[in-house]
Amino acid sequence: MKFIELLTRSFPFLVTVCALIALLYPPSFTWFSGPWITYGLGGIMLGMGITLQWSDFNQVLETPKWVFCGTLLQFTIMPILGWVLGIIFQLPPFFAVGLILVASCPGGTASNVIAYLAKANVALSVTMTTVSNLAAIIMTPLLTSFLSGSFLEVDALGLFYSTLKVVLFPVALGVILNRFSPKVTHKIVPFAPPIAVILITLIVASIIGQGKEIILNSGIQLLVAILILHLLGFLMGYIVSKIIFKNEAVSRTIAIEVGMQNSGLGAVLARENFINPAIAIPSAISSLVHSIYGSIFTSIVNKFNNKK
Repeated sequence: MKFIELLTRSFPFLVTVCALIALLYPPSFTWFSGPWITYGLGGIMLGMGITLQWSDFNQVLETPKWVFCGTLLQFTIMPILGWVLGIIFQLPPFFAVGLILVASCPGGTASNVIAYLAKANVALSVTMTTVSNLAAIIMTPLLTSFLSGSFLEVDALGLFYSTLKVVLFPVALGVILNRFSPKVTHKIVPFAPPIAVILITLIVASIIGQGKEIILNSGIQLLVAILILHLLGFLMGYIVSKIIFKNEAVSRTIAIEVGMQNSGLGAVLARENFINPAIAIPSAISSLVHSIYGSIFTSIVNKFNNKK
């Protein structure tokens, strides 16, 4: 069990190292491609589903303002920032659309790990991740299509079907399994976070390996744009929620949820709905960046707590 916890905590380090290896020697990870990326995300979403019970959704009823505010910030701050940064940095259309796509994605399962490490409200984090992922079935295709119009034509219906397939079905299956086979899922639950870490790392490293030449030739502006995107996501999520609720744990949680995207979903949607593979690259870099930011955020919060 200690190994499992260590692997989960090491997510930022693991994804960074594997991304660098993929840049140096792409074949080490490009074997994980094609349908494997879709299956990988489906596995992550299934793992998320089996950790949930119907009672977990009581958080929505008990603290609807927290959940609503967090989800609203998720689908306003990040998409608008993605669109604005694409214009400011004059990104090529394929990078601009990829940036908008990942910025329009919901929170990812990695945010729950960071919420735990940062001593935030884990129950709220899990609830917000679940709610935002379900909302993403409509919101992600809608926002991506609307904001990308000035860059590239987007098939909103195709994005909708893809999101339905890789989010709703696996999560619903996980919840159903947890409801009717609790003994089985109870044994699986401890392994869900580390498996998610491994699968996200494989997805990110594979996409970075496949896009090596594009990243090295024109990825600096994109990298800076993504660094700013997630930094502002964390800051604005924290500041706005702190002003509204004046609750430290809730503010930390919302900051984490807003600042960390389901980049794996962005990568799968890009691969399934766009011909140009470069559109998936912002999602891969995003996963790397927000994981590092999440670790920094955790470190700052814990140092602040220790001084009290």
